[in-house]
Amino acid sequence: MTVHFIGAGPGAPDLITVRGLRLIERCPVCLYAGSLVPRDILAAAPPGARVIDTAPLTLDEIVAHLVEAHRDGLDVARLHSGDPSLYGAIGEQMRRLQALGVPFDVTPGVPSFAAAAAALGRELTLPEIAQTVILTRTATRSSPMPAREALERLGAIGATLAIHLSITNLARVVRALLPFYGSECPAIVAYRISWPDERLIRGTLADIREKAKEAHITRTALVLVGAALADEGAAESRLYAAEHHHLLRPRRA
Repeated sequence: MTVHFIGAGPGAPDLITVRGLRLIERCPVCLYAGSLVPRDILAAAPPGARVIDTAPLTLDEIVAHLVEAHRDGLDVARLHSGDPSLYGAIGEQMRRLQALGVPFDVTPGVPSFAAAAAALGRELTLPEIAQTVILTRTATRSSPMPAREALERLGAIGATLAIHLSITNLARVVRALLPFYGSECPAIVAYRISWPDERLIRGTLADIREKAKEAHITRTALVLVGAALADEGAAESRLYAAEHHHLLRPRRA
């Protein structure tokens, strides 16, 4: 028996990995993260599977279901949205299972920032503009942020920022980043990416808060900020330049 932590991807049922889907298809117990995991993915569970929404449950209650399945000798598909390594709250679940001697593994998923970049048709790392992507969030009721990871410190780097779980803190995000990125820096709110009601709110740090407010976006959104989002004035990568030679593309005579 194994508990399989599975990244269900950003929302579209066909953006789950083949491995993740195959595990769901054979697991007689399936725990999923409420409205963040689409019903079409849950439909892949075998007939008669025990399917449990964990949204209203506490950590103790979730672990109790996993332990019960372990005692019954039943494999579990434990679904988290996006990739479970990012804000998936799997760390505490894995620690509990390890202490109880319950085996588990992790199957990665497509993260929301990657799905948002795809929807925008943008590369987040452009030569001479941004070669670093920072995945972060702001403090909420659920947990504080380490002081060393304040947006004011991260913004000084000038990287492309993918700010999770922060749409309700958008005013504070803008205030923190304006001194480093400037009012004309591209800012995008990506709402429910890859779901049927996906929305991309495009703007700048000067107007993104008002645009998100007008669109009534209050949850399930990712905020992207950075010059790379404009996709203008970037130098071409040297990777495919004709004069760039390497082991797999040696210099031609």
